[in-house]
Parts: sequence; structure tokens; C-alpha cells
Amino acid sequence: MAVVRGDSMRPTLAPGDRLLVRYDARPAPGDVVVARFVDGTVVVKRAVERRDAGWWLLGDAAPVGVDSRHRGPVPDAAVLGVVRARLWPRPGRVPAPCRPGT
Repeated sequence: MAVVRGDSMRPTLAPGDRLLVRYDARPAPGDVVVARFVDGTVVVKRAVERRDAGWWLLGDAAPVGVDSRHRGPVPDAAVLGVVRARLWPRPGRVPAPCRPGT
């Protein structure tokens, strides 16, 4: 499990949401993941694309919060798991990001 802190994943996820995380899963573009930045901060972000140096992670509420725009790509080994579902308070699958025009 993981708990969301902060607003960087709004409206998809809100502070206090409890998430079911599969820690042995390999991410795919579009997945919400739990990852560790080089400074040790553990984050919940969207894996946007795989680059040579690792995964490019963004918050759904960009420009709110810190993500790969500030820290660069996250190495594969630092992507700890893939979010499979929100358990509480609104149980269900984690939706794809809401992007205008898509």
C-alpha cells in the first residue's frame, strides 16, 4: 500500500487516498507508479515515457509539485512499484490523466 500526500496528482488522486501497489510490476507508459528520487523522497507520479536514463515521471496536476521536470529521469531500479487501484476512500481503478483535447 501507499498513501498519497500533496496535490501533484489531482484530480486523479487526492491527499489521503490509499493505493494498492504491485511492487514487482514493470511500469508501462501511462501507469501511476511509486518511485524514489535520488534525494530519497518517495513519490506517486505518472510514468510518461521511458528514456535512456530511466522513466520520465510527471504529476497529473503539473506544474504543481516536483517531478522529472525538476529532478530528471528516474532510474528503473528507483521505480518501486505500479499502482493497481485506489482502495480508499473511493475504491476503483486509477484513471488515465485528464488532458484537454484528448
